[in-house]
Amino acid sequence: MFRFLLAAALIGLAQLAQAQIGLPGVRLPRLPDVTVPDVQNQLTRTVDDIDSQTAANVRRVRVRDLLRAQRNVLEADPRGDPIMRGEVLALSPSDAALARAQAAGYVVVRDRVLDGLGARVVVLQAPAGTSTRRALQQLRSLDPAGSYDFNHLYLDSGTMAPGEPLTVQADTPSPERPASAAARRVGLIDGGVDAQHPVFHDMTIHQHGCDGASMPSEHGTAVASLLVGSAEQFRGAAPGAELFAADVYCGPGATVDAIADAFSWLVGEHVPVINVSLVGPPNVLLEAVVLRVIARGSVIVAAVGNDGPAAPPLYPAAYRDVIGVTAVDAHRHVLVEAERGPQVKFAAPGADMAAACLAGKFSAVRGTSFAAPIVAGLLSLQMSTPDTAAAQRAVQALIHAAIDLGARGPDKVYGNGLVGDDVRPDLALVSRSAHPDLAKH
Repeated sequence: MFRFLLAAALIGLAQLAQAQIGLPGVRLPRLPDVTVPDVQNQLTRTVDDIDSQTAANVRRVRVRDLLRAQRNVLEADPRGDPIMRGEVLALSPSDAALARAQAAGYVVVRDRVLDGLGARVVVLQAPAGTSTRRALQQLRSLDPAGSYDFNHLYLDSGTMAPGEPLTVQADTPSPERPASAAARRVGLIDGGVDAQHPVFHDMTIHQHGCDGASMPSEHGTAVASLLVGSAEQFRGAAPGAELFAADVYCGPGATVDAIADAFSWLVGEHVPVINVSLVGPPNVLLEAVVLRVIARGSVIVAAVGNDGPAAPPLYPAAYRDVIGVTAVDAHRHVLVEAERGPQVKFAAPGADMAAACLAGKFSAVRGTSFAAPIVAGLLSLQMSTPDTAAAQRAVQALIHAAIDLGARGPDKVYGNGLVGDDVRPDLALVSRSAHPDLAKH
C-alpha cells in the first residue's frame, strides 16, 4: 500500500516536473525530470531501497501542489516553504510598535492572546501592493527590538492507506486500561479527532479550535488513536488517558498563529505532555512559543519528518529541548525517508502497523507522524502535571528503557534508542480480504 501511495506521489512529481508550474514572484528549485517509466522503475524497488532524493521530492511536490491549489491565499517564502500571503506575525508587540505598523498601512486581521503563555500573537496584513517579503522587512525595521516572521504553514508527516473495517476475533478480549494511563492527561496538536470512533469509547476527549466546530480528520484521528486508543487487539501507548486535542487545520493549513493558540490552550489546561506530528521550517515566533511551553514544565514530542536522511532539519522537532522522534519498521530498521540528526531523541514504531481513521475504520500508516505519539504516550504515563524536574526524570527513565540500535550509544539515526516496540498495533486489525494489498505490506 505504501508503494501505491508512493506511486501517486511520484506520478504527481512527473506531471509537475514536466509542466514546471510557477507562482507569481516565486522562484522555486527545478524538480528533476521524471517520466512515467521512471515511476514504474521506482515501484519495482522495495520500500527500503527508495533513495533519500525520492523522499525529499515527494514532499516538495506536495508543497508545490498546495501552493498551486491555494495560490490566492498562499505563497512561497524565499526557501520555498508555504506561507499565508500578505501576513506577518508579531509576538507581543508594544502599543507604540503596533501604532507605527498601522500608520504604515498594516491592518490587524487576528489578535490572539496566549493566556497560558503570557504572550500575544498579532497577525498583520500588508498594505495593497506590498509583497509579503517586503512587509516583513519593513516591520522589522519599524520595530528592531520586536519579533516578526512569516505565518508559515506546517504539514503532517506520514501517509495513510484507505481505511478498512476492523477484523475482530471473538476470543481476543479488550485490553484492560492501566489505571496509570486513565489518571493521566496528554495533549495533541494536529487535525480534528473523530471522537465517535470505537477506539475512543467511554474516553474523555476535549477538543479545541475551529471556533468550536467539529472537523474530524484522518491524520488527527490516527495519531490520537496511537496516543490513547483502546479496542480489541488495539491499544495506544497510554490507553484511556484524558486527551486534549487542538485542531489547527481549520483554514488553509496549520499556521503558526493557530499552533501558538493550541499550545497556549494546552498549557492553560495543565497538560504535561504534548504531541506535535507536524513539520515545517524554522520560525521565530514558533520557537519563542515552544521555549515558553517547555519553560513551564510541559514536554513537547514532535515528529522529525520524512524528507530523507540528508535533508535539513524540520521544526518544531529540531528546537532545543523538544523530543524529536524517528520511525522504524517491524524489523527495527529506521524508515529510509526519516530525517536524521541531533534532533532525533528516540525511535518508535512508525510502519507495518495500523491506526484508527474516519467512519470507525482502521488504516495502514507509515511515517514519523505515527511514531511520535507512541513516545508522547509513554512519557505521559510518568507525568501527572507540568513540572520541569518531573519531565527530566520521565525522559531519563525512557532513555534507560530504550533498546540501543545502530551505533553504540546515542546516535543521529535512532537517538537514544527504540521505545514502545510492544505498542505497535498489528496490521491484522485491518481486513486483508477486503484489501489484498495490505497482506503484502
